[in-house]
Amino acid sequence: MQNYIYKDSTIAFVTAAAQTCLLVEKSSEYDRDEWREQVLRILPVLYLRTRLLEPAERMMEEEEPQRFVTEEDYNYALVGVRNLLGSDDAYLDVFVDRGIYTDEVQTAYISEGMADIYQELKDLAAAFQTGEEPIMNDAVVACREAFEEHWGQKLIAVMRALHALGENEN
Repeated sequence: MQNYIYKDSTIAFVTAAAQTCLLVEKSSEYDRDEWREQVLRILPVLYLRTRLLEPAERMMEEEEPQRFVTEEDYNYALVGVRNLLGSDDAYLDVFVDRGIYTDEVQTAYISEGMADIYQELKDLAAAFQTGEEPIMNDAVVACREAFEEHWGQKLIAVMRALHALGENEN
């Protein structure tokens, strides 16, 4: 039986995650419209690749997977996207918790959503850089669980906000 981390679905997921991380890290090298277009191309792929991940049998280590992203890394991602988008960073969103919608409209930020997604994906990528199979396995399992818990919703919200940003210009 093929090891979970070498399955096609896992490799495709990790590849999409790495591409997303690069777009966030290099946001200052893009103009806003070009970056927006690239992000709107990779986020649906990332979502799909995450949904298509074959379930892992289990975590291999007893302790929680190591976190690699520092507060400085997170802030770098956040500020890079915030600076790129400027006043277009903010959008209105309805809070959703476990499928329950509220009437409360909140201001949300594309930069915060992307930084939160980046944190999960960069931890995954850093785990793969160790080359240690148990660490890699557990990072995929943890990232998939975090997708279900929070960053999947953020990904969809960011896509919606970025899509609307382009529609508002036409």
